[in-house]
Amino acid sequence: MVLGLPGPDAAQRGRTALAEVGLEGREWAWPLELSGGEQQRVSLARSLVREPQLLLADEPFGALDALTRIRMHTLLRQLCERHRPAVLLVTHDVDEAIALADRVAVLDEGRIAVDIPVELPAPRSHGGPEYAALRERLLARLGVEATS
Repeated sequence: MVLGLPGPDAAQRGRTALAEVGLEGREWAWPLELSGGEQQRVSLARSLVREPQLLLADEPFGALDALTRIRMHTLLRQLCERHRPAVLLVTHDVDEAIALADRVAVLDEGRIAVDIPVELPAPRSHGGPEYAALRERLLARLGVEATS
């Protein structure tokens, strides 16, 4: 058993998953040898190698710099299109939620206070009146005055 995966093709499935996230040939690297972005890509590979129906992601990009974060958003969208899991993404970043989600739920004291479908075409940019209106609506519900 390799990577906790059953079957004779486990090692190949692991290598394929690493290649999918741009880490082909890095299967022998120690975690400390990987950058923060590479560590997040390994986490995605480990999560998707089993072809899950549901992917849970709790602040997966919180510790990344802005450019790496944007690259990870793109990679996550591509992987989700390919593997088709349902994804529950927890984030405190309104822009990240709008960029990645089909719907945004805001929790208040453990209950869903707002549940808004995101009907903007992907990939989503920060421009445009629809994006701005959705962003302002979510920020207002969170008690934050929107600033441009």
